[in-house]
Amino acid sequence: MAIRLGMSLPQARQYDIGRDVPDVARTAERIGYESLWVYERALFPEPATQGLYGIEGLAWPDLYRGVPDPLVTLTLAAAATERAGLGTSILVAPLHNPFQLAKSLATLDAASGGRVLAGLGTGWSLDEYAAAGVAPFEERGRVLDEIIDVCRAVWGPDPVTYEGRITRIASAVVGPKPARPIPVLLPTNSRKAMTRLVDRADGWMPIAMGADQLTAQWRQLQDLAAERGRSAPIETWVRINASHDPKGYDGADRSPFQGSTAQIVDDLAAHAESSGLDAFFFEFQGAARDAEELKDLAAEIHEAVRAAGI
Repeated sequence: MAIRLGMSLPQARQYDIGRDVPDVARTAERIGYESLWVYERALFPEPATQGLYGIEGLAWPDLYRGVPDPLVTLTLAAAATERAGLGTSILVAPLHNPFQLAKSLATLDAASGGRVLAGLGTGWSLDEYAAAGVAPFEERGRVLDEIIDVCRAVWGPDPVTYEGRITRIASAVVGPKPARPIPVLLPTNSRKAMTRLVDRADGWMPIAMGADQLTAQWRQLQDLAAERGRSAPIETWVRINASHDPKGYDGADRSPFQGSTAQIVDDLAAHAESSGLDAFFFEFQGAARDAEELKDLAAEIHEAVRAAGI
């Protein structure tokens, strides 16, 4: 059975958001991509007060300058498409008011006919937390837990009630409701994050950084789910940060998904075969100069994947 394929929408500075997002979304769905994805970067500190991912000395890429709001971007894509899933990978949940985020996701799901995939995470930027003013960075894990709980309450039957540290809903009718239960997907980078996923979320959002590594992480997660008595399946979408070069890359130190279309397809085949996972999405918007080039690359890679029988 063919794997499910998705791709990220154009959010970088070289794109015109109002024109290119609907155009790329419509084209991607026509090509055969089954899901469309956005990420969140709330600001670009200048001068930098903190390294990328919190790593000292690691520069923020120019790609992160002026990233548009993820849910507005998905709304543009929703209006231009009919079937493709609409995913966040990831939305930095604690930067948002829990109640309003739950309501926005529910509204988008209702409007799109049940297509939202809510990939949530805690982020790493101190500047973003300071600017958002919702919660301290040090409390990000607890706030994410509350956001998931608020979402479940708001998306559930009326009257909605909830009592938390940030959110208090005495008793209220809250609508619109999602068209179906919205899957909450989480990344994992620690035992604590894996436990949160197993206990509280619907699915997993790993990054493909090597077939053996992905397979080992997936087995770890499955073992933890069995250990904690989880019976529900874990929905998984694997993010591929691809660096496309038409000439290919011959170096012995080539990273997965770095190189030509053929090399990227070979890497995808290895990851899918080793892990047994069947849903992947490409992030390659940074490799294109404009929307036309991005659409051409999307078509080329999709055709090559299917031609390889993956």
